[in-house]
Order: sequence, then structure tokens, then C-alpha cells
Amino acid sequence: MSNDTPVNSSETSESKVGTRLRNFLIAIVAIALSVALILGLRTETTSATLTQLDKQSTPFEVALTNGKPSFVEFYADWCTVCQKMVPDVAQLKQQYADKVNFVMLNVDNTKWLPEMLQYRVDGIPHFVYLNQKGEAIAEAIGDQPRTILSSNLEALLTASPLPYAQANGRVSQFNAPVAPIDTQEDPRSHGAQVVN
Repeated sequence: MSNDTPVNSSETSESKVGTRLRNFLIAIVAIALSVALILGLRTETTSATLTQLDKQSTPFEVALTNGKPSFVEFYADWCTVCQKMVPDVAQLKQQYADKVNFVMLNVDNTKWLPEMLQYRVDGIPHFVYLNQKGEAIAEAIGDQPRTILSSNLEALLTASPLPYAQANGRVSQFNAPVAPIDTQEDPRSHGAQVVN
């Protein structure tokens, strides 16, 4: 006599359907988790760009007249130092947006030539800190740590002397436009006289 009991064909088909249903549900859950992970990583790694910062910046003309202090950055899309600093500048913009104008001026746009000459931009990024009246009170050139930029912005808000004024860091090379020769003495000439 055999201990084998006959298997009911309906039990077999029910267990096959149950296994298939369980496998289908596992596949659906795996797909949903994969999509959630990919979307989560995509939003996690999405960061600001120079173009986005420029589009979201306060127009220069507005910054000069709206009564708020301003943080002006001269930049170029090809500037590797400018690109490196984007996450820091974007975070500071979020932090100070309601208190400080963030202005982005692209040195490749000839519209900003007068401002490049006025602030003597010869390396980028070139940062200019403007008080509430739109007057330049300090400048910094090159790669600046976020802590230094933040300290300067805090001082700018309280109308205190900027702790890191005239700071210089690594810059991207930039062929600055040449100012037209003026008959008045340039303060940077150290007493040299201009001969016409």
C-alpha cells in the first residue's frame, strides 16, 4: 500500500493561481519601489545651475533702488569656479532671499560692460556687496567658502563692516574689457600721469 495520496487537481490549480498572484504582487511592489527610488534620487541630485540663478536673480536696476542690500555676482557659464560655487550661492539665496537682492551679471553679455568697467572685473567670479543705497562697500574675487559669503551677508544686513572684504580666491581667467583712456588721473595709477 502506498502512502501517496492522490492530489486533487483543483488544489493544484488553486496553488498555481496563488503562486502566480503572489509573484505578480511582488513584481508590482518591486517596480513601484524602483520608481520611487529613481524619482527620489533624481530630486535629491537636482541642483541649481548658473542659468537658473540668473533667471531667478533680482534685476540689477531694481537692486540699486529697492532699499535692500545686494549681493552681485559677475559670472560666465564657462567659468568652472562659478559653476562650483552654484550650490553655495543657491543655498545662500534661499536663506537670505527676503532680505538681500541676489544679482547675477553674465560677463559674456556686453550689456554689462559699463558695470564690468565700473567694478573693475578682471577675474570671475567677482562679487560686489552693495549697501541699501546701491553703493559698493566691498568686493571679493574668486572661489569663496559659503561660511565667508554668509558672514559677509550677515554683516551687510546689519550695516557692519564686512569681515572678509577684498577676499581673493581661485578665479577663472577672463580677458577684461579695456577702459577708454581718460584724461583724469586714475587712482590706481599711483601718481603716473596720462599723456595725450
